[in-house]
Amino acid sequence: MLKRAAIYARISQDRDGEGLGVRRQIEDCRAEAARRGWSVAGEYVDDDVSAYSGSHRPEYGRLLADIASRSVDAVLVWHMDRLHRQPIELEGLIKTCAQAGLTDVVTLHGDFNLGSGDGLLVARLLAAVAASESDAKSRRGKRKNQERAEAGTPHGGGTRSFGFNDDRITHRPVEAAIVRELADRALAGESLTSLVRWLCASDVATVRGGTWRTPTVRGLLLSPRISGVRTHRGQPLGPAAWEPIIPADKGEALRTLLTNPARRTNRSARRYLLSGLCRCGHCGAVMYSVPRFDVRRYLCRSGPNFSGCGRMAITAEPAEKAIAEAVLIRLDSPTMHDNLAGRARDTTTGTELTKQIGDDTAQLAELSVMWANHQIDADMWKAARDPIEQRRAAARKRLAQMAGAQAIDSHIGHGKALRTRWAELELDRQVNIIRAVVAHIEILPGTAGARAVDLQRLNPVWRV
Repeated sequence: MLKRAAIYARISQDRDGEGLGVRRQIEDCRAEAARRGWSVAGEYVDDDVSAYSGSHRPEYGRLLADIASRSVDAVLVWHMDRLHRQPIELEGLIKTCAQAGLTDVVTLHGDFNLGSGDGLLVARLLAAVAASESDAKSRRGKRKNQERAEAGTPHGGGTRSFGFNDDRITHRPVEAAIVRELADRALAGESLTSLVRWLCASDVATVRGGTWRTPTVRGLLLSPRISGVRTHRGQPLGPAAWEPIIPADKGEALRTLLTNPARRTNRSARRYLLSGLCRCGHCGAVMYSVPRFDVRRYLCRSGPNFSGCGRMAITAEPAEKAIAEAVLIRLDSPTMHDNLAGRARDTTTGTELTKQIGDDTAQLAELSVMWANHQIDADMWKAARDPIEQRRAAARKRLAQMAGAQAIDSHIGHGKALRTRWAELELDRQVNIIRAVVAHIEILPGTAGARAVDLQRLNPVWRV
């Protein structure tokens, strides 16, 4: 009776993606089947899948199913460790083969009769040796990765990061400039959705050539890599061997901003340029954006759930145009130049805050280790932790405020140029620029109702 052989091939890493390793295994096994006079009933290939790590191997599962259904009479494999590198998997194969009556497992290095005691003994010994070799290889790899991380050098595998060349060290100038702009716009308050729209409109692709999505942009901005920090297993280890794309203080400010639990991520589309900025000139309450028929307006609301007096309203569109013009004029004013000079002199503050945040984080980690080792009890741990966390939170808040103010520095002195493309900017972008300059706007009573808007009714309180 002509034996029906199943050929199984596997390689755990296929770095070039060409499948050459499994192709060679298949060719050698076909030659062995021909030499024995067996027919090849099926070929089962798991490419770039590790047997030691326990990864799901769909073709191996299909092979077991075909053995169980008696669709094959023998198994051909280049080496036994291609079938498994864990003893528990071998036992599963032995059980399946025994139930189906299959005893011939043939490798290019020897035959195994799984129906005999000696054959089972040799197969089990080889499985134990393969598991030991894989474990040793894994430990060596982990230690090598740890040493590389501690030295600040990049990890060798995987896809390069956006902003960096394939060597993981040098910058790609065009992408690095995009990272810097994304960071500045996010710190100025622009939503991630707006940033994604900007990237798509600018025909900027991801490293893999795909389309940007909100989680992808968030992951890029949260990555310590862009601020020159080397991490290992999610933990920062210290300065990296590559130059940062953005300063460390901006990287910390981004992490503070984007990981803030109070940050809303389900915002509806914005329609009002001055939402949250208008204050009632009578009672000081925040005015709400409330349309009346088809007219947008800002209203001081009274009644249940509202603290306003209900006596102030102003039409939105003319008020927004007036404030936008006032902001553009202020960007070219000597006052803004003086503010910029003052921030330039204060660069050491951002560095000091970043260092303080790092020191506090390290101290909190030490406290956790002491508590885990029963060197301190829970009350002692909490008493020591709380003031450190409060200090770190305050430093992070101040750093985020500084970074947000710095995000408009590129517009200072260029209000006239910004005016020519103001209408082309997305509403979120316009809002961010205004909020960086204006703290709030006092709305004063008018003589001709809400539709009459002039600068006399608008009293902007400048932030810078």
